Amino acid sequence: MSIRRIKSYAKINLALNITGKLKKLHKIESIVSFVNFYDLIFIKKIKSLNHQISFCGKFSKNIKKKNTVSMLLDLLDKNELLNNNKFQIKITKEIPQKAGLGGGSMNSANIFNFFIKRKFIKVSQSQIKDISNKIGSDVILGIKPTSTILTSNGDKKKFLNCPKFHILLVKPDFGCSTKDIYSKVKTFTRSKYNKPKKFMFDCKYLSTQENALEKIAFLKYPKLREIKNFLLISNNPAFVRMTGSGSVIVAYYLKKRDCELAKVQFKRKFKNYWCNSSKTI
Repeated sequence: MSIRRIKSYAKINLALNITGKLKKLHKIESIVSFVNFYDLIFIKKIKSLNHQISFCGKFSKNIKKKNTVSMLLDLLDKNELLNNNKFQIKITKEIPQKAGLGGGSMNSANIFNFFIKRKFIKVSQSQIKDISNKIGSDVILGIKPTSTILTSNGDKKKFLNCPKFHILLVKPDFGCSTKDIYSKVKTFTRSKYNKPKKFMFDCKYLSTQENALEKIAFLKYPKLREIKNFLLISNNPAFVRMTGSGSVIVAYYLKKRDCELAKVQFKRKFKNYWCNSSKTI
């Protein structure tokens, strides 16, 4: 088998609400999109007793031996789905960690997709959901990634040809622990997205929504609020919102020029912070 290259796109939460809590996890609903910004995954079938997983790139440091990719392979082997086939997987990490961009989750989702499409494994929809949930709650969103509304009851409604935004992704010199941010959730909101419609991806509707985790993250990290306030006055964004549990703040623009000018302004003000301009897909 020749080496196959996969683009593992970053995920963003255009809006997010906390609607309740289960035994271990919180119940969330979210409007989700994907970004033309990605990690690169190289996969090759090998003759070996073990899988070989390696990471390189700017954001490859401190990735634990037990990670979303190793967890996926362990689960597939445990369920005897790979028929003893072993793979060499190399991932070039361009997506920051602890950013709210789902980098690790999307890596495992895209590798899972690859195995299914290339018919290395045969799985039912219930198996896909079960394996994905055992790795991470947002892994399932990366299975056939497209604009998605996740309802509070766990259903997913996918939409094609949704409005596109030019976006500026900004990350300070620290990350946010998902577990830590969610542990401080004390209040819940009533479900808004249980009847998902395509208009929910329109700019006018999204500008009225929120990320319910922002208040918690901003209290713990006041720098995030400072970044958001700066972006709000940078070249007239349609709206500005934290993605996931942070620490990336996203400014949404209707025009590419406005987005690029905001990037210049941001880099001038926050010289040591990571930022990247891109577009939703």
